[in-house]
Amino acid sequence: MSIADNIKSLKNETNPIKVQLIAVSKTKPAEEIMEAYDAGQRLFGENMVQELVDKYEKLPKDIKWHLIGHLQSNKVKYIAPFISMIQSVDSLKLLEEINKHAEKNNRVIDCLLQIYIADEETKYGLGFDEVIELLRSDEYTGLSHIRIRGLMGIATNTDTEKQIKDEFYELKTFFDGIKQSYFRQDPTFDVLSMGMSSDYKIAIEQGSNMVRLGSTIFGQRIIKHWKNN
Repeated sequence: MSIADNIKSLKNETNPIKVQLIAVSKTKPAEEIMEAYDAGQRLFGENMVQELVDKYEKLPKDIKWHLIGHLQSNKVKYIAPFISMIQSVDSLKLLEEINKHAEKNNRVIDCLLQIYIADEETKYGLGFDEVIELLRSDEYTGLSHIRIRGLMGIATNTDTEKQIKDEFYELKTFFDGIKQSYFRQDPTFDVLSMGMSSDYKIAIEQGSNMVRLGSTIFGQRIIKHWKNN
């Protein structure tokens, strides 16, 4: 199927159950992103800051860009003027840096706290106890230019469906607890971003309301690296 057909099929699946679809466009050229855009897709996710900035400058300005990859503090300034959401916040230090550059740009930037749920040392994220420590800290309560919208997690890359299901269940349970304890009066704490192309159906079953899909939309193609021409 074409990219447009994939978008249509996925939206038919996710829209009725109010699950937001992030098209992961890393390494994809402008023409493929525009195919998805012309099919009605407006939420796109990128991993690398430089690639994201290049695409922002060249593609339609009503695209809402999400940074979904690991973000270094010294790169925040490049995306702060336009980023719609940073899904990969994994430290208080990074949150403080986002707040600083959001203030410089007279913005409030939406963020998700990335939670470490996978059985893999290569993954980034906060532990459950670290999230609670962060939310209780005086430093966090003083940040007025960021808004915590929810949590994000990446499951272990495994064929064992039970393990993936358990990891997503654990994160959903933690999300519910954090909402009840720290965001009970805040209706904007409403995003649980779980699930990629290989496991998004399990993630939705376990309560995800935002999925990040790349190959399911764009296909398993030969990678054409984005070039800043």
